[in-house]
Amino acid sequence: MKRFERLERIRRMDPVADAPEIYRISVAYEFPWDYARALELALYRTYAVPGIGRLLARTAELTERTQKRYDDTALLLDTIVEHGFAAQEGRTAIRRINQMHRSYDIGDDDMRYVLSTFVVVPRRWIDAYGWRRLSRHEIVATTEYYRTLGRHMGIPDIPRTYEEFEALLDAYEEAHFGWDEEARRVSDATLGLMASWYPRPLAPLLRTATLALLDEPLLRAFRYPRPGAATSALVRGAVRTRGRLVRLLPPRRSPHFARQNREIKGYPNGYRVADLGTRPVPGLRGCPVRHRDTSAADPVE
Repeated sequence: MKRFERLERIRRMDPVADAPEIYRISVAYEFPWDYARALELALYRTYAVPGIGRLLARTAELTERTQKRYDDTALLLDTIVEHGFAAQEGRTAIRRINQMHRSYDIGDDDMRYVLSTFVVVPRRWIDAYGWRRLSRHEIVATTEYYRTLGRHMGIPDIPRTYEEFEALLDAYEEAHFGWDEEARRVSDATLGLMASWYPRPLAPLLRTATLALLDEPLLRAFRYPRPGAATSALVRGAVRTRGRLVRLLPPRRSPHFARQNREIKGYPNGYRVADLGTRPVPGLRGCPVRHRDTSAADPVE
């Protein structure tokens, strides 16, 4: 197989009708490492919204059970990518997501924002650091994929195009990013989790490298010191160099899904999709998203 053969195949497909398959090819074959990092960053961005970060701190899911929360989120989203919306596994994953979110009471604007991070952040990351930029077919397919996921989750007034998602994300962050002490605790726990995946002596270096990849609005919201210009250039240059090296490698022959990532550590003996995720915290309501009531038996069509 030639390096650009899958891209040529994608360009022959319908980016709307074939959106799940195009997105699966991009995630599992073309950019598995980049999508893993970009979706981590997408979720991390939401903590800079004080209402979201504060709630996550109070549930303790991301401060005391950080690895499990990371694993469950990645595995639930991965299940839908791997199996699709109609398959039993995908339906179970969507049902679990809806069951978790129905336990809380948060505005629809927040829901649309969280969804927009899944659409916009990976495109920006891959265009900056991937072995090639995303094609227009992939951008349209990604947008349609998350519009479909949003409909299954009961989100109203979903943006129609990538450009609308991007405008929503930028406007929301400008209006809502801000300092919150509890949100900072969630951020610190997340950075600590990422450092824990590597030998302990590397932790300070990895924290600095991660901060060097964050943009100014995130650094300002969490009140992290800005890494030096030389450090930022070195780190970002190293990630770009990785992308250039990947471009020279043979194309991937088998898919790589998030469940195969070394960062997933909580289920060495396997897992059931129906058991993933959180359960309601007594006396606590509020969540990054609020959903219209959807059937526990079936996702929204």
